Amino acid sequence: MRKDIQIPEVKHVYVAVVQEYNAEFEWNDWNAYIINDRTDAVETVLVVSKGYDENKKTSTMRHSFPRIEGKSFAKIELMQEEVLALNNEFQVTFFAGGMLYDKKFLFRKNTINVQALQNIPTMKLRGVLVK
Repeated sequence: MRKDIQIPEVKHVYVAVVQEYNAEFEWNDWNAYIINDRTDAVETVLVVSKGYDENKKTSTMRHSFPRIEGKSFAKIELMQEEVLALNNEFQVTFFAGGMLYDKKFLFRKNTINVQALQNIPTMKLRGVLVK
């Protein structure tokens, strides 16, 4: 029965961590975003995030978005500076075109930094992207 289950490949949905200036605190924050670079919307989006390494782990955070339109994005969470030194995992599950999609996005420890910034599709901002 398992061989009959089709698991579609996730394409054009990404997770990015973007550094943004916070005028209230006069500081640069790191924020995680889910990006829907598809032309159609994704629905019932669930994101489970956690940070970990050999000695530490963070709380597991759960986020939901009823719908993310095509060529748009949604903020998942603020990431504290201390968490960037850990592996940061985002498990993303969503529906599109009547199919269920699921993918794990992993930012390896210390890969979220200013030197790793690149142009992020759809957002027109610079950040660190995992496909």
